[in-house]
Amino acid sequence: MTTPQQETVALGVAAPAARQAMRLQTRHWVLAGAIAVALVLPFVFQGFVVFQLTEVLIYGLAILGLNLMTGFNGQFSVGHGAFFGVGAYVTAIMMQRWNVPYYWTLPPAGIVCFVVGILFGLPALRLRGLYLALVTFAAAVALPQLLKFHGLEGWTGGVQGIVVNQPDVPAFLPIIDADQWLYLFTLAITLLMFWGASNLTGSRTGRAIMAIRDHEIAAAAMGINAPLYKTLTFGVSALYTGVAGALSALAVQFVAPDSFSLFVSINFLVGLILGGMGSLPGCLFGGLFVLYVPNIAESLSRGLAGVAYGVIMLLVIFVMPSGAAGFARYVGGLLARHREVELPAHRATPNAVARPAQRVEHQRAESAEND
Repeated sequence: MTTPQQETVALGVAAPAARQAMRLQTRHWVLAGAIAVALVLPFVFQGFVVFQLTEVLIYGLAILGLNLMTGFNGQFSVGHGAFFGVGAYVTAIMMQRWNVPYYWTLPPAGIVCFVVGILFGLPALRLRGLYLALVTFAAAVALPQLLKFHGLEGWTGGVQGIVVNQPDVPAFLPIIDADQWLYLFTLAITLLMFWGASNLTGSRTGRAIMAIRDHEIAAAAMGINAPLYKTLTFGVSALYTGVAGALSALAVQFVAPDSFSLFVSINFLVGLILGGMGSLPGCLFGGLFVLYVPNIAESLSRGLAGVAYGVIMLLVIFVMPSGAAGFARYVGGLLARHREVELPAHRATPNAVARPAQRVEHQRAESAEND
């Protein structure tokens, strides 16, 4: 027979588990609501707004690729704009030179960027921190010049670039236009890639990747093959950003060397920091910031657009020093503590603790009889 003290301990242990289950259920409802809203948006807005929403998804996916490398593995990069450009050019070349359907160009774009990322990551294994950043910086600077090289003009189109045909709407969806279809297609790819990243980061491999970020020497002492995981993370990160570049080529319908300058890489890094390093949902906030804030700054002052952009960025960093994801966790913690304080005593206290005195005396009598 259990005593009131034993019941109190059992309920005290079960309470955190119940709160965790409730928190997980809340996250699932929030995720379902966000997906529902995302599905409705292209039918609420039209034209250029739908194109902008598509770009937000694309930038969020590209930032997710950078997040896997920098936020989860601790490898600093300012050159992911190069992988973004490689993915875009693979799609453009396959569509315009070889007449490959647009949906079949995404896997090759990701695979090519994965291979390039692996080949690029192998020599960088001995580099860390700012030195690795300088190597990725060199890649971002070199790509536009390489795409303009006259020996590759037959493939890349040189300075003039390549015009990409807009994807056609499938015959079984005659009620939507091309912009809406491209948004829905991009949304499906983005959800699939985010699901894959969520499973990766929550798996044993993901824990090994994060252990290397936290303390590489300790991770190696635990038997984690740091060079292997760092190289694979570099490749997977490039794959994600390359797929985003391929989707960008479909959305913009044009690729050119100057479209993938160093500023693209810097934008991805800004979006990652402001969205929250090591956070998957924060990548979408980074995409929103990268797309809309420059336009807002230009609307405030055309002559001082750069100044307005810098001021807005400083304000966001001041309000959310750990990014949008950290700010959301902070607000969620405050609300949770506020709810716990407001709970009535009879609900906040387990039944075994708030038991009526008569019932406690009855249990004590039964215990004495059993003894």
